[in-house]
Amino acid sequence: MPRRRVPLSVKPLKCIVESLLFVHDHPLSLDRLALILEEHERADIRIALEDLLEDWGSGERGIMLSQVAGGYQFRTRPEYGDYIRRLTKTKGVKFSQSALETLAIVAYRQPVTRAEIEYLRGVDSGGVLKSLLEKKLLRILGKKDVPGKPLIYGTSKEFLELFDLKDLSALPTLKEIQELAPPDPFADQPELPLAAEETSSATEEV
Repeated sequence: MPRRRVPLSVKPLKCIVESLLFVHDHPLSLDRLALILEEHERADIRIALEDLLEDWGSGERGIMLSQVAGGYQFRTRPEYGDYIRRLTKTKGVKFSQSALETLAIVAYRQPVTRAEIEYLRGVDSGGVLKSLLEKKLLRILGKKDVPGKPLIYGTSKEFLELFDLKDLSALPTLKEIQELAPPDPFADQPELPLAAEETSSATEEV
């Protein structure tokens, strides 16, 4: 398939967008880029982003441009993560079983209250909710309009970044997870709606 031609007016803009994405620590959305580059047309910024996605889509590179958390971000390819950890001497993130359960419940059922989470888990979840809030993986969305006005929880932008998700619609369905999961020797226990491979190589527990 022949590569599409990029308008001449977009080529300098493409380099500008690339440099902004390179220096920023978090994903930049099209809206944010349009605000920063107010002298450029939004349509041209979109074309520049699409062309950069194509440029950096080759598996021959160690870096890729990803659409994650509602924006665009340069990321190293996951298959080279072990080498990067040797350089940075940082640890990955390892989730405890309780944190995984809570994250999965919130991700798939949000907005959700603490009482609803505890009903599904069958145990007190105050501590793990506090920990996930401190790590900014969960956020408080407001209060539910019922007696007592309990807080309601949802996942955060940082959650999407950590799990490399473009948005919540990118979450695998429960059916897809169940099809991928190996037979459960404890079939009478509730299954967790979260893929185990997300945390298999991690070493720091949440």
